[in-house]
Amino acid sequence: MRDLRSVCVYCGSSGRVSDRFKDAARALGGELAANGIALVYGGGRVGLMGLTADASLDGGGQVVGIIPSHIRDMEVDHPGLTELHVVDSMHTRKMMMFDRSDAFVILPGGLGTLDEMFEIITWRQLGIHDKPVVLVNIDGYWDRLLAMIDGMIEAGFAQPAHKDLFKVVAGIDDVVDALRHEPTPVIEPQTKWL
Repeated sequence: MRDLRSVCVYCGSSGRVSDRFKDAARALGGELAANGIALVYGGGRVGLMGLTADASLDGGGQVVGIIPSHIRDMEVDHPGLTELHVVDSMHTRKMMMFDRSDAFVILPGGLGTLDEMFEIITWRQLGIHDKPVVLVNIDGYWDRLLAMIDGMIEAGFAQPAHKDLFKVVAGIDDVVDALRHEPTPVIEPQTKWL
């Protein structure tokens, strides 16, 4: 069983989404706090990001936000975090989030969430890390993405075992257990193209 002290959460910054996604964000923040796991995230107070952070703080959890200065200048940073780090770029932000986290959880989100998700999964494929990655498929939100990955496999651009680089769960109740019990990847970097 993996020891989890901190988990990075990637999720949407939009508040114009269904309550089912908002409820999932709140539930995840509360679940992390209840398990004594610090939340590492992008530092915003808006959308699912802010809801996850607020729920974790309300549950007595530690929350570490990492936000680039150009986004902070738009006044979207969260003022009540345990730690808020203002950094010089998105690249610095993503690397610091990676360094501060033992695992990764992806909630529904938009283009930024996809960017973060594919980067962290690709890094695992390349052997840069072996930290667990869990995709939370609330109400089938990620079904089309998963179908696209199946299409990549069918077309020969990925291997079936690449789907083992991340775990898919249907709801928040399954997240912590999935993180603690996820196996390491089965594809070694030197064989990924074979």
